[in-house]
Amino acid sequence: MTETVTDPKNTSTGFNRRQFMKSSAIMAPAVLAIGPRAFASDDSTLKFGLIGCGGRGTGAANQALRADKNNVLWAVADAFEDRIGGAMGLLRAEGEKLKAKHNSNQIQVTPERQFSGFDAYQKLIDSGVDVVLLATPPYFRPEQLRAAIDAGKHVFSEKPMAVDGPGVRSVMESAKIAKEKNLSLVAGFCWRFKENDRQFVKRLHDGIIGDIRAVYTDYLTGILNTHPRKEGWTDMEFQLRNWQHFNWLSGDHIAEQAVHSIDKINWFMNDVAPVKAISVGGRQSRADVPRTGDVFDHFGVIFEYADGARGFHLARQSANCFGRNTDYIMGSKGIADVNSWGPKHVVTGENNWTGKRRHMNGMYQQEHDELFAAIRKGEPINDGAWMAQSTLMAIMARMSAYTGKDVSFEAALNSKEVLGPKVVALNGEAPRIATAIPGQTKFA
Repeated sequence: MTETVTDPKNTSTGFNRRQFMKSSAIMAPAVLAIGPRAFASDDSTLKFGLIGCGGRGTGAANQALRADKNNVLWAVADAFEDRIGGAMGLLRAEGEKLKAKHNSNQIQVTPERQFSGFDAYQKLIDSGVDVVLLATPPYFRPEQLRAAIDAGKHVFSEKPMAVDGPGVRSVMESAKIAKEKNLSLVAGFCWRFKENDRQFVKRLHDGIIGDIRAVYTDYLTGILNTHPRKEGWTDMEFQLRNWQHFNWLSGDHIAEQAVHSIDKINWFMNDVAPVKAISVGGRQSRADVPRTGDVFDHFGVIFEYADGARGFHLARQSANCFGRNTDYIMGSKGIADVNSWGPKHVVTGENNWTGKRRHMNGMYQQEHDELFAAIRKGEPINDGAWMAQSTLMAIMARMSAYTGKDVSFEAALNSKEVLGPKVVALNGEAPRIATAIPGQTKFA
């Protein structure tokens, strides 16, 4: 007999992540009047700012620069000043290339608009930007997304958008406010922006393999680098600089990395939410807690749907192991074999079809091209509903693996578990790190 964690009678979508979240929820109606300013499609400058100066954030800023010749990088922010210096070196080099091409200066970050510290995100939002790129560790994204939306900024948010149920509820509320204020909110789930995949999924939803009965995805890859501890680092700084290895900051690798493949399940299933998740997982190849964090190194998940369909996912981060990132969809009239990195799209069954490889705009660039085009046209994009749902699917899978219980979608959404401390400070107390033990770790 299995024990299923289901939703309690309270189905409220409120949240109590931090005092900031409480106050911003109360303030939300008062700030709805703050909306985006209008932009001409030809020569009006769009100022954007980058929050989170790591590799992905720097890449996002590069893509935003290329998306429109009148886009201007106005400000940057990161908890650590040294990260800003590294990012700005790369961005200024890209700016010089674009300056020669467009005869315009797209890098206008002054020393006064390079913000560091844990309040840097708010300083950037208040610096006069029109668009905010969020690429901080996932733990911080709900709070920073709300601050940007409350201030009337368009947002590009990297995935995942949260690490726990209260965070997802906050993101859902922010997406709702963004819609009311005609703000664009574009998700960093890049595969939905890849043209070859879009053409395939359209055929899938048009019924090329009939009714979808099962979807399988995998994300089997190697281990991530760790930054060795330096003299003078507090426990908190060590965790922050190695955030991908700590559950409270990343949501574990099933949410931080493999969520791309879980989002594909959600996309293939036409964004219909699963009823529950049944997961297994553990930590075998990672050693030395807390030096290497507390995240698992492998997961196996089954998503159950109301119509009897199933979604299956395998994720692993281990060295010297078989690697793969593919998708298979089984329907009542055929099977689809997808290798998007190829890319390969092959359908066998009643309607045989092979997708042709097309050399089109890269998916990372396409995200930003569509975001800035939408802003200039005054036709907002809002990915809020499905990006929150995909994030929650990864979280519920982690919850099930950690606890050893079935976890329903509603229970995960209404969970009261808040990961991480209420206040994050370099000299503050760092969370105690302990790896979850299925059957002993409790659902909250």
